[in-house]
Amino acid sequence: MNHRNPARLSAALAALFPAGVAACDLREPADASLLLPEEAACLRGASPQRVAEYTGGRLCARRALAEFGVRDFSLRVGADRMVLWPDAMVGSITHTEGLCAAVVAERGRFASLGLDSEVVGEVKRGLWHRICGVREIAWLESLSADEAAAAAAMIFTAKEAFYKCQFPLSGARLGLHDLRVEPLQWGGEGAFRVHAVRALGLDPRIAMPAPGRFRLHENFASAGVAVPAALIQ
Repeated sequence: MNHRNPARLSAALAALFPAGVAACDLREPADASLLLPEEAACLRGASPQRVAEYTGGRLCARRALAEFGVRDFSLRVGADRMVLWPDAMVGSITHTEGLCAAVVAERGRFASLGLDSEVVGEVKRGLWHRICGVREIAWLESLSADEAAAAAAMIFTAKEAFYKCQFPLSGARLGLHDLRVEPLQWGGEGAFRVHAVRALGLDPRIAMPAPGRFRLHENFASAGVAVPAALIQ
């Protein structure tokens, strides 16, 4: 394990999932020299922004994997730009301005994980129609401006987290309007359900509506969705 890895364990992000996960985050600029050779090989010709995001995500993921005794594993990019995790592990990576994060767990406990984060305020009112359906927009319009900014970011991250969670199982290509987020509580943290608006062709092992959790922290909204291994027959 590279002891210069600056990623830190995050109890706040781990709390978005059932017990048994390790989550890490990184707020500082990521040093690409800390990538393993096979990881760095995936970045030939990439932009500086892509290099920073990729590096930060890999450092978080490798720090989280170390909690399970998996060290110095090169997290390469596979088909559909998906991360190639160790055979015994599942995970998810997210990055937005000022934050990279990852969550991992043993495949024996979880079939798939999805984590996503966004800066509150980036999902501006002019973008609501691209992300939200009629019921979601009606809810946003019932909130104060500050609450609506946070809620819009939560809806976006919930849909993205669900997408990341379902894709390794079903391979379904979904749009944001294919899903509806139902907040079960609203505040600094809480739970939500993701509903399918139409027939999505999801893997039948994914129970719908899918439960998840969100957290508002600093200037970020983060969401997590998990499919427990017990649901896989």
